[in-house]
Amino acid sequence: MAERLGVLVVAYGSREAAIIDALSRSSEYDVAFYVADKQANPYNVDMAERSGGEHRVIGGLDVGGIFQFAKEHESDIDFGIVGPEAPIIAGVRDVVESGTRIKLICPTRQYAIEGSKAKQRALIARSAPEANPEFRVFSLPYQLDREVEGDGIHQYRTMGDAVADFRRWYGKLGGECAIKPDTATAGKGVVVSGDHFTSLSEAEGHFTGILEKCAAVVEQKLDGEESSLQCFSDGRVLMPLHHVRDYKRAFVGDTGQNTGGMGSYMDNNPCLPFLTDDGCQAAYGIARKFFEALKGPVDINPGVLGMPLYLAFIHTRDGPKILECNSRPGDPESINVLPPLKNDFAVFCESILLGDIQEPILRPQASVVMYKVPMTYGSSSAASVSDSRVDLGPAMLLQARYGDDRMRVYPGSMEIRQTGGIRETHMLSSRTVAVVGMGDTIEEARKISLDGISAVGGKLRFRNDVASPGHIAASVEHMKKLRG
Repeated sequence: MAERLGVLVVAYGSREAAIIDALSRSSEYDVAFYVADKQANPYNVDMAERSGGEHRVIGGLDVGGIFQFAKEHESDIDFGIVGPEAPIIAGVRDVVESGTRIKLICPTRQYAIEGSKAKQRALIARSAPEANPEFRVFSLPYQLDREVEGDGIHQYRTMGDAVADFRRWYGKLGGECAIKPDTATAGKGVVVSGDHFTSLSEAEGHFTGILEKCAAVVEQKLDGEESSLQCFSDGRVLMPLHHVRDYKRAFVGDTGQNTGGMGSYMDNNPCLPFLTDDGCQAAYGIARKFFEALKGPVDINPGVLGMPLYLAFIHTRDGPKILECNSRPGDPESINVLPPLKNDFAVFCESILLGDIQEPILRPQASVVMYKVPMTYGSSSAASVSDSRVDLGPAMLLQARYGDDRMRVYPGSMEIRQTGGIRETHMLSSRTVAVVGMGDTIEEARKISLDGISAVGGKLRFRNDVASPGHIAASVEHMKKLRG
């Protein structure tokens, strides 16, 4: 009989359902789940109940509430893992580890690098300057920590001074720029010339709107193709996973607002169809240099264990550049890599905590993730959905038919409700459910993912062009042209 292992999972969305699923497949341990969740996610509730653990909804994933939940179950929990960025940035690991014996797999507050894009740019400038676009950070007094300094970091006494310099910088970049809030925005909040503004006055409106709340980062707009690179660490070494392609825009054809990610694909090898081996290796090299700077001049830094780097790259004619840095698992990108992971994920997590991380090994499978979302997701419409019910039954039947090694269904922003004594699942406001298809090729994985996501019932929509042959071919041609 397998040994019991209690795991605390701090959850919000389909990413954590994928984490729980990966842990549940352990052959070494009988895992009991203690889930601190933002909502009554049906998969997480079921897995907690069936494993003999507990599921608790903690509004806003308040760090104090997570600590209290962990403290109540301290004797039952062996370690914890955190998915969402907000609790990591708020220092959930610092709080839980200082008040319990429970170790958490995530960076400490000091190393939650997605909390400040200005800090990211300054760190990249010191460690891998070739990966930075041209950038300038604009801040008003006290918007940035004093420790953030270096070329490109500028503080202004007044909004007028900042706006005057923004106009000069906008002109230097020829109006081709991206304007970003310094703080974390979960993949949203960034505006780009040509997509969100076409004139100086429009750009200035976005800029001042951001600067009224926090520092603003204004970067050169880059031409290229994007990939995401997730990396595990035990605080000693960095273990990169496969490159994944994410689809941020809300609607088919890469139109609409940026979202947390409408879908993604991974090939059956570490690279992607539009990347060369040299491009992949260059990105790995940048990630390792960045990690060494983040870790500091020590052999091991426990503050950076977990997934301290999840990097969004854009591959340009001048090589890979970093668009943004995160300090938690990607959503949806982690849903691509966890189902094909050959390692026993519970044992893998223990190796992280022991400072002797295993090398992650993936089956030679491609994977495609598609999200179904509310009709209003990623739009400016405030209209509510009259019928929020979601039927996962047909998709779960398809998963059983395909087999777990080819399809998995992960509920996200949805909850269980009791209606007239009947238990129903209802959508909330964000990404409702993810389906990952796996196959020998991207096209095979895409077909399986399409089958599964189409079978989810409810007033929902999805992007049917995720990983389409036409989109991939266009990316390949684009990179050929950039390389000359």
